[in-house]
Amino acid sequence: MTVVFRALTAVCAVGGIVALLIWNDGDPSSFVYFTVQSAVIIAAVSAVAVFRPVPAWIRGAATLYSCITGIVYHTLLANPSSPFYQKDDGAHTVHNLLLHSAVPILAAVTWLLVERERVRWWYAAAWLGYPLAYLVFAMIRGAFVHEYTYPFIDVNKLGALGVTETSLGFTVAFFLLGLVLIGLGVALRRLLTRRATPETTPAVPDTAGV
Repeated sequence: MTVVFRALTAVCAVGGIVALLIWNDGDPSSFVYFTVQSAVIIAAVSAVAVFRPVPAWIRGAATLYSCITGIVYHTLLANPSSPFYQKDDGAHTVHNLLLHSAVPILAAVTWLLVERERVRWWYAAAWLGYPLAYLVFAMIRGAFVHEYTYPFIDVNKLGALGVTETSLGFTVAFFLLGLVLIGLGVALRRLLTRRATPETTPAVPDTAGV
């Protein structure tokens, strides 16, 4: 079952990237987006994990980044009530459905229900390394090309203070999301382990000779 979920996650991630490149005529700038980069990460980690063990902290990081992609897209970018809503003509295309919905769900299910390994709570802080590195990359790139990959880090519209505030908010939210993934994983592992372990009936003392 574990192998199936890992393979399916990798296939959907790669399929989403391929579908995106077909849709935009192979535009290489697609790879500057967190969505595509996180899909590459989860695809690589899941594919390798099919054939050999991958440390839990690496799989957890890839899962977090994929979940970030899905949550940010559905709550902010594709939500009409969000201040960062972006009307997208390709919202219902294959690549959008795969990258923003199918892959994050598969990654989360695999982490929570299929792969049950012990992880440390401080991993949630360590996992922030890539999102923070991406923020630095996006800001430097934006300063040169005068265009930012996402509206919530757009200095031209929000200003430096606005971007700082949203970035701090996202950092805290991503850290909490990491803790949630770890906590739910621990809780489910304990629950399923408890169910799989048959209860032993305490021995009744022999009182026949009393």
